[in-house]
Amino acid sequence: MHKYRILSLFLCLLLSGCTRTDAATDIQQSLPAQTVPVDTEQASASAEKRSRIVFAMDTVMELTVYSDGEDILNQAAERITDLENKLSVTLPGSEIHTLNATGTSVLSDETAFLLNTALALCEDTQGALDVTVYPVVCAWGFTTGEHRIPNDTELAALLANVNYSSVTLDGWNASIPDEVQVDLGSVAKGYTGDVLCNLLKENGVTSALLNLGGNVQALGSKPDGTPWRIAVQHPTDPDNYLGVLSLVNLAAITSGGYERYFVGDDGKTYWHIIDPATGKPADSGILSVTIVGESGLLCDAMSTALFVMGLDEASEYWRTHEGFEAIIVTDDGNIHITEGLRDSFTLSEAYADKELLVIVR
Repeated sequence: MHKYRILSLFLCLLLSGCTRTDAATDIQQSLPAQTVPVDTEQASASAEKRSRIVFAMDTVMELTVYSDGEDILNQAAERITDLENKLSVTLPGSEIHTLNATGTSVLSDETAFLLNTALALCEDTQGALDVTVYPVVCAWGFTTGEHRIPNDTELAALLANVNYSSVTLDGWNASIPDEVQVDLGSVAKGYTGDVLCNLLKENGVTSALLNLGGNVQALGSKPDGTPWRIAVQHPTDPDNYLGVLSLVNLAAITSGGYERYFVGDDGKTYWHIIDPATGKPADSGILSVTIVGESGLLCDAMSTALFVMGLDEASEYWRTHEGFEAIIVTDDGNIHITEGLRDSFTLSEAYADKELLVIVR
């Protein structure tokens, strides 16, 4: 049977104060001045700005750190590769690929922890997050770019095998029934951001900004002591960003229909965020969700789950759970924020006349 960890415990043990942001999908293009750290006397004389571009997990990652040497960036790049080799759903030989191919896999401590935590989050969100929805995503062509609209019969057959509770994890031993497929993509980049923050801190880095394919994780503040300023993408207006988040030791991660989508022959837009209950792109009235918190893993999971839930259910979920704040843009054009972001989120000039609708506990 599943041995889920208590969520509050995993938040305490996994990280010590790092978070990631998916909301800022283009931080340096949107706010070039504010996202470039300024070297001041608060950084050591040898702590220079150092950057590295890494392509992994099917995305471009930009690592910017203030460090005394290049070795920490080499270590970070190696750590990313190590995680991809364990967690990739498509890479032959990875632990997750082996699980899907054979139905069983003996996992490393790290993969077992991440799968265990992901399953606990699936249960806690009542399946709004489901790590077994991968075959449905594939059927829509989002994994290959060969987009198509599956018919209801095909979706019904696929949905019969979408059930996170069918995944068995006993210690390090994972197993799944035939036709079930596991994908940790909904938590992998968030977890990676957490791991990198811990690695940097262990090596004395106190200021860094990690952009993992648009998922931003801020370690500390900028070297001058001011918060990192991160632009949040507007889901329907590519020429203007929605607003700016001020982050210190926090992650911000966004899920939105604008990220990956296609327009069918019927003229309807279909996006990659699939509702595990229907097998179809989530039609919840939400256009984008940005999650801010100390755990990149949690932010990653919540950005997907709340998108699927819809505004009312997402708001109630937030009210009964700790560890994250949210910015939710709905299809009626309204912008909703949880009360913890009142002082750290500012609308851009393009949307300065919009009213922020505050969700309170």
